Amino acid sequence: MTRVGQPVHRITGVSLVDGTVADVTVENGIVTAVDPAAASVDPAGASVDPTGAPMGPATAPVDPAGAAVDPATASVDPTDAPVGPATAPVDPVRAGVDPAGAAGETGGDGDLSLPGWLLLSATTEPHAHLDKAFSWRGCEQTYGDLRAAIASWCAYAETMTGEDVYRRARCALGAYLANGCTTVRTHADILPGPEPLRGIEAMTRLRDEVRELMDVQVAVLIPEGTPGRLIAGAIALGVDVLGGCPHLCADPVAETTCLLDLAERFGLPVDLHTDEQLGTDVLSIRELCRQVRARGLRQRVIASHCVSLGSLEPEQLADVIAEVRAAGIGIVSLPITNLYLQGREHARFRPRGLPALRALLDAGVDVAAGGDNLRDPFNPMGRADPFETASLLITAGHLDAASALATVTDGGRTALSLPQGGPAVGACANFVAVRADSLADALAGPGDARIVVHNGRLVSRTVVDRQTALTTSVARPR
Repeated sequence: MTRVGQPVHRITGVSLVDGTVADVTVENGIVTAVDPAAASVDPAGASVDPTGAPMGPATAPVDPAGAAVDPATASVDPTDAPVGPATAPVDPVRAGVDPAGAAGETGGDGDLSLPGWLLLSATTEPHAHLDKAFSWRGCEQTYGDLRAAIASWCAYAETMTGEDVYRRARCALGAYLANGCTTVRTHADILPGPEPLRGIEAMTRLRDEVRELMDVQVAVLIPEGTPGRLIAGAIALGVDVLGGCPHLCADPVAETTCLLDLAERFGLPVDLHTDEQLGTDVLSIRELCRQVRARGLRQRVIASHCVSLGSLEPEQLADVIAEVRAAGIGIVSLPITNLYLQGREHARFRPRGLPALRALLDAGVDVAAGGDNLRDPFNPMGRADPFETASLLITAGHLDAASALATVTDGGRTALSLPQGGPAVGACANFVAVRADSLADALAGPGDARIVVHNGRLVSRTVVDRQTALTTSVARPR
């Protein structure tokens, strides 16, 4: 029986995206073999677990207390008590629940038997703001555009303590981990008040505490005109990435120059908020591309948001994409937040706050996608689930399921300069297993049971008890 926190050596009878059923072998956190296995199928065509219980996506496991939980609105916390959507998610150190008899416990230590489960690469969140997460209830709740969100956040940040940042960010990481996300890059503000680095300190502390459970990178978000001593202080605290918002500055070219100078001086990668507006009058990405090429920067450079790319005429878009590819810059789309913030000034035919995703992918640009904000003034919604991001890229960005998944798995790890994970020989043993018949089903449904493995270690197991008077145990139409 393999419990949360223990290493995983073998996963048997699990389905892969291509429909095959496989046994996956793991050694020292690396996948060493993916071998065909015989699927366990009942006469009606439904997958079954080793106990004989139907395991379609409409059937879910039982939580430790047997409590009924609505998967659309609640999760199960590690104390066995159902928690509603307004309650902060699970603690990352205790993420998941591990009741006796739960799915995946057949066999000896290090074994997970998962007939009826779909095994995917663990997901990645390439752009979060964990210092802002779950602050919506404490802020002035103004539903508005980017400027309104900034004003609301700045007013709240004046009163915020480092412990407040730590507590909310820890809850957010717990939610990400339970949802199968084992890699997070978070931006963190230099805050107003007497201790401007209190948020950075909280985030680097938390990063170090959870390093055995997930990979966390901290990007310092440097406002225009920040004193050099504060930037040096943030770097001394151990930030991993330099960030900023040149497109919001009075002189985007000068701000881009300043940030890239810092990157060269300290040898840190760069992740800039870029052109987070629908209008094309400011295209700071072109200056970023020009300077990256001129400087010959070797460290990774990411341009996040890039909303205005979705507003360009085809000829100009082609020119900009060629510059992006030549500079080797990766693009991160942030659909849920930009769909919320952008387009409010349009009374009709509201544009979507997304870059030209298909054109970027077809041109060979590295594209990732993230959730950005989580229940804060910039986005009062969100569930800390990259599957939600992928789903939005299908419905609003018109990507296919495989392309959408790649933006929150392989694409995200590429953007963060990390080795690939998933069920492939030689990859890091970073997985999320979900109860689903297909990839589309997995991306569509929140609240289902998930089993999460990071670097060959079981780090989370979520179970859900779904009770309904409508029988769902029969095979579904195909």
